[in-house]
Parts: sequence; C-alpha cells; structure tokens
Amino acid sequence: MQTGAIRKAAIEDAYKIASVHVRSWQIAYRGQIPDDFLDGLDVKKRANMWRELIQHPDKVIFVADNTEGNIMGFCAVGPSRDSDTNPSTAEVSAIYIDPDKWHKGIGRALLSASLGEVRNRDFDQVTLWVLEANQRARSFYESFGFMQDGTIKDDDRWKDFFLRELRYRLNLRATEQSA
Repeated sequence: MQTGAIRKAAIEDAYKIASVHVRSWQIAYRGQIPDDFLDGLDVKKRANMWRELIQHPDKVIFVADNTEGNIMGFCAVGPSRDSDTNPSTAEVSAIYIDPDKWHKGIGRALLSASLGEVRNRDFDQVTLWVLEANQRARSFYESFGFMQDGTIKDDDRWKDFFLRELRYRLNLRATEQSA
C-alpha cells in the first residue's frame, strides 16, 4: 500500500485539493448525480472554497501527497455543523481520493489521521454524511465502526435534483475503551 505522506494542508494545496475533489465527484457519483452537473464542476471555484477552508481555525484538512508533490487525497474535519449535535461532536465534512489511487490505503490513512486529530481535540464522537446510494463509501465507513444514527436529510440545494444523505456516527470513547 502506497499512502504517501499524510500532513496538514497548506494554502498552496487548495488547487490540487480542488482537482481531486472535482475528479473524484465526477467518477464516484456518476449515475447518482446528473451528468451535466458533474461535467460542469469547476476546479477554480472549488479551489477558492478550499483556500477559505484551509484557513478556517476550526477546520483541519489532511492531505496525502506523493514524492512528486501530487495530492492523492484529502480529508477535512472540524466541529459538527449539525444543529442537533453537542459541542463534543466532530464531523468529517469531506474525504476524497483521486480515483486513480483508490484501493491503495490512502483513504484509510487519511481517515485514521483525522480521527486521531479529533480525539486529540477531546471530541467524544464524530459524524459524517454519505449519499444513501454510495454503498462503497458506506462500507468503508462501517469498516471503521461508523454506524447509521437514523438521521436522514434530503439535500435540495441543487436546482435540478436532490440527494438523500444518511448520517453516520462513531463514538470515539467507546472505540478507545475497546482498543
């Protein structure tokens, strides 16, 4: 398994993160999100979003890069954005791997680093949202011990479609006690 170096993202990484983000959406969500939406994703717009997120004091973004300085994947964590969670709940808001690098342990390494970070920040649990139709991602999260918590949201912010997402939750204190 070639995971590369896992490190915290720097502002200079924003464009490369955005490139991985767009490419992974275009491959992973084909058939789940309309093709015209996926084909219209803009790396420059995403890069601006990632520049802001990298500088946000509550967010931590990890990247996996190789010896050539190419970003192979990233994971963003921070306090939960959900109004029904308590302050000790963190959230994995994004984890994406370059499709050419899938099944090489990069996602596992990134999620492990992110979970270590939220434990160090004294969060008790971590949540994430995943498309209901994305069985591959759901299986990945379940392999870490994440379980559906019964919360579902229909994201209708897109103009021509909606996405059904399921919330997964991991109790960090329970996983520490069993380790």
